Amino acid sequence: MRNSTYHETPMRRRFKLLRASGLAVMAVAALVSFAGCSPKDDSKSQSSMPGNVTLTADQRQHIRLYTVASSRFHKTIETDGAVDFDNDQATSVLAPFSGPVSRLLVSPGQRVAKDAPLATVYSPDFAAAVSAYRKAIFTAQTTRHVADMDKDLLQHQGVSQREAEQAQTDATNAEADRDAALQALVSLNVDPQTIKDIADGKQIARIEGTIRAPIAGTVVEKLITPGELLQAGTTPCFTIADLSRVWVMAQIFDSDLASVSVGDPVEIETGIGTNGFSGTVDNISALVNPDTRSVAVRVVVQNPGDFLKKQMYVRVLIHSHQESAGLLVPVSAILRDDENLPFVYVAQADGGFARQHVTLGYRTGDQYDITAGLRPGNRIVVDGGIFLQFMQSQ
Repeated sequence: MRNSTYHETPMRRRFKLLRASGLAVMAVAALVSFAGCSPKDDSKSQSSMPGNVTLTADQRQHIRLYTVASSRFHKTIETDGAVDFDNDQATSVLAPFSGPVSRLLVSPGQRVAKDAPLATVYSPDFAAAVSAYRKAIFTAQTTRHVADMDKDLLQHQGVSQREAEQAQTDATNAEADRDAALQALVSLNVDPQTIKDIADGKQIARIEGTIRAPIAGTVVEKLITPGELLQAGTTPCFTIADLSRVWVMAQIFDSDLASVSVGDPVEIETGIGTNGFSGTVDNISALVNPDTRSVAVRVVVQNPGDFLKKQMYVRVLIHSHQESAGLLVPVSAILRDDENLPFVYVAQADGGFARQHVTLGYRTGDQYDITAGLRPGNRIVVDGGIFLQFMQSQ
């Protein structure tokens, strides 16, 4: 009868040991394979970093190099500005007397000469001044005639010395009053011919005050209308400006302040056709705008044809007289990486080309001032950099 108890034979025991050994070997192999993945990935990551580019002799013929050297240059500061009147050649015309406006004699845009009539006003001030001048003339003539008579009578003892002296005093005072009344008419811009007619005793058909231009120029603003009541010395009536020269008010920032000086030449671009204007830096403000943190620069600009208008926006190019130094490289040498950082390709001793990140400074024309990343003597690619970038990405 067969025994039901299981007895493991030596052959079966060896088979189990061999199978266990095989599984262990497979597990070790799997671990080694898994562990080997990391070095392989690291190697792949390292190979993705840009390395030097090596070209064949034929490919190098299409590459142009530039040797970096220290250069001296004059900066051109580009900014925006707004046109304004030259306040040294512009004035606001205030009403010299009170009263309602009767007529306007000029229109905006019209050129006027100095003392040209701008408007007429029915003015009580004018009428009172004319009347005072008439009375002063008559009084001065009368008192002078009396003084001359007393002087003659004094010689024949017809009047006392005291009476003769009093007559002379009265005549002198009356003439002073006449001169004061005349100055009042002059200050009211009364026409010289009208003053002469009053002095000659002629009648004036219509008593009106005339507002006149204090300077020659263009009427740029008309601020009154017929019938408007004016107040002497306070109501603005017109603005007259000489537009042959204007101001352009530009704004510059801290980084450019040291490069701008009074007297620097300036170009003004309007963006309208090919119209360009030249000017000169006339003043640099001593104050910083608290809102924009900029400094105002005033440019005096010649304005032939009165083309530039007040509040017109223009482009301002200030050419600095001050000389600067730096490493200038052609704009064509500057490339951008995947993070939009600027770099150049620098020729290496082994014949390859390596990327070199740079810091861009001031741009003058088709050149950049490199403030960091290069040194004098470096040879950089200025033509063919795109090809090198393509080769490096492969």
